[in-house]
Amino acid sequence: MAFKEPAALKMKREIGLLGAVALISGTMIGSGIFMSPQFVLEYVGSPGASLVIWALSGGIALFAALCYAELGTVISESGGDFIYILRIYGSCLAFFTAVTFILVVKPFGIAAMAISIAEYALAVFYTDCLPPQLVVKCAAAVAILVVATVNTLSSRIAIKIQVIFLVAKVLVLTFIVIGGMVELTLNSSVIVENLNVENAFKGTQYSVSTLGMAFYQGLWSYSGWYNLNNVTEELKRPEVNLPRAVVIAISLVTGLYLLVNVSYLTVMTPKELMSSSAVAVTWGNKVLGSWGWIMSVAAALSAFGSLNGTFFSGGRVCFVAAREGHMPDILAMAHVHRLTPSPALIFTTIVSLLVLIPGDFQSIVNYFSFTAWFFYGITLSGLVYLKIKKPELPRPYRVPMILPIVVIIIAVFLVLAPVIEKPQIEYLYVTLFILSGAIVYVPFIHYKLCPGLLTKITVFLQLFLEVAPTDKNL
Repeated sequence: MAFKEPAALKMKREIGLLGAVALISGTMIGSGIFMSPQFVLEYVGSPGASLVIWALSGGIALFAALCYAELGTVISESGGDFIYILRIYGSCLAFFTAVTFILVVKPFGIAAMAISIAEYALAVFYTDCLPPQLVVKCAAAVAILVVATVNTLSSRIAIKIQVIFLVAKVLVLTFIVIGGMVELTLNSSVIVENLNVENAFKGTQYSVSTLGMAFYQGLWSYSGWYNLNNVTEELKRPEVNLPRAVVIAISLVTGLYLLVNVSYLTVMTPKELMSSSAVAVTWGNKVLGSWGWIMSVAAALSAFGSLNGTFFSGGRVCFVAAREGHMPDILAMAHVHRLTPSPALIFTTIVSLLVLIPGDFQSIVNYFSFTAWFFYGITLSGLVYLKIKKPELPRPYRVPMILPIVVIIIAVFLVLAPVIEKPQIEYLYVTLFILSGAIVYVPFIHYKLCPGLLTKITVFLQLFLEVAPTDKNL
């Protein structure tokens, strides 16, 4: 079995090592580190255990990303999980992967980031109370539309924005770290009181369910480790830059996350942290006083950069799935002048706005993690299969066999842990929604019914959006 790139149009290779690092770390450093610390601490019950969760989450993200780096050099096509499962397991399972990532995983991630942007941006205006949910949802929708517009107009501008916002986010997190160090210097007893070094693990919750939910929130903050695999065809020298960017980006983010959490705990007591709805704002109010609003703006801008990176890669998944015949043809087209997959980006925008209407941050993150890690496990089982059955395939980069096996075991735990101990009907709804894709797959993908109607719709949208098929030179 040989893996060859299709003859269809390739997107331009415009992403170098710096852009690759920015795309990964710039997407990871977003809403998570400003929204999840209180939830992680609430689930595990102690500061020591929460720091362990953050460190282990970084390690899991790194291991998984290195495995994906090998897959990205063996199957050097954009599309991430979808394209890997398609090439290894075939069309049927790939379709369910495409449906899940296009209609659940990516839109849920985009909606959660947009909500965090809105909550932090509005915190400046609602200093004494929480902003109304309608206002939050409207502000989140505006954020999604702004990012969608930028990505539709120019891929180059989207990458430049990613680099600029990465620098800004690193500076913000560095400021939080330094602020915690200064606070510690001024009051050395605070670390004993807040971090409770002598009894750092007192009160830790060891149940399977709470650990699983804590990892959901921790790993959410690292979501983005896989983004580069979604745009492999736009990456310069992927066999070199893919693994390098992964190691650099995730190591940087893990170190920053640990230091930022320590800073939070030196300034706030665990109780204050858990009760905070916007932990960076609470931190800012304690350290900066009347200038605490600056942290609201900084956190909102950080999440905006993460949203931009997620949108950039998420649109490509939809684009590649359509190019392979698993989505309507219109979604595989690109703008005739801008060379951006604008129909796929517009579709992603619409689905994300629909997800935004009923959801809240915590539940969206939990459903995102439950669904995503199920398919990450399937993808990594494909890597194990290739290592055993197809060792002759060229591998510019490879990882030890034990690495994907360990991550698969972790993925199984993450999927089953919250369901077994405290099952919730919402997880069943998500599963049934994914399985309902068979209703679409059998008649329209497998048997290709109603081609005439789809052709008419495609031609109309093609003219309206000024896009062309990707199997022609634009």
